[in-house]
Amino acid sequence: MESLFTSNRLSFKEFTLEDAPLIYELNSDPEVTKYLHEPFTTLQKAKEVLAEIILPQYQLYNHGRWSVHLSGDNTFIGWCGLKFRAEKNEVDLGYRFMKKYWGIGYATEAGKRCLEFGFQTLNMKEIYAAAHTENLASQRVLIKLGFQYKDKEVVDDAPAYTYLIHP
Repeated sequence: MESLFTSNRLSFKEFTLEDAPLIYELNSDPEVTKYLHEPFTTLQKAKEVLAEIILPQYQLYNHGRWSVHLSGDNTFIGWCGLKFRAEKNEVDLGYRFMKKYWGIGYATEAGKRCLEFGFQTLNMKEIYAAAHTENLASQRVLIKLGFQYKDKEVVDDAPAYTYLIHP
C-alpha cells in the first residue's frame, strides 16, 4: 500500500486486514504491552481489533491508527495515529512501537507528523493523549510534542495522566 504521508525517516499507511500478523507480533511482546490492558493472545484477536476498531476509523473519521514503516526499507516498526474516542467525544494521539525501535526518536517523530496531519490537514482544534502513570518514557514523548498536562484519570481501565494540545 502507498504511504498516506511521510516524515524524515518514516512512512505512514492505513492498516489492512492482512496486517494482523504485524499487530499480533507487536502486541505479543510483554514489554510493549506492559502498561496496557489489551494484550492480543491470538492472531484472531488481532484481526478482530483491525476489523472492528482500527479500520472503521478511516471511513468514519478520515483518520485512525496508521502503520508506521521505516522509509528506507519499508520495515514495519509499529503504529501511531489519531483515534476518535466516542465515549469522551475527543480525538487522541496514540502510538506503539516494537521494542527494538525504542529510544531512537521514532515515537516523537511519528507523533509530531500525526499532530501536523490532524491540525493542518483535518483542521482539528485540539488533540488529547494519555500515558499510564508509570510509563515515564511515553510521558516524556508527549511533553516533547508540546502537550500540556490536563488531569489524572482512568483510561482504558488503567491509571493515566491525560494531556491536551492545541494548534
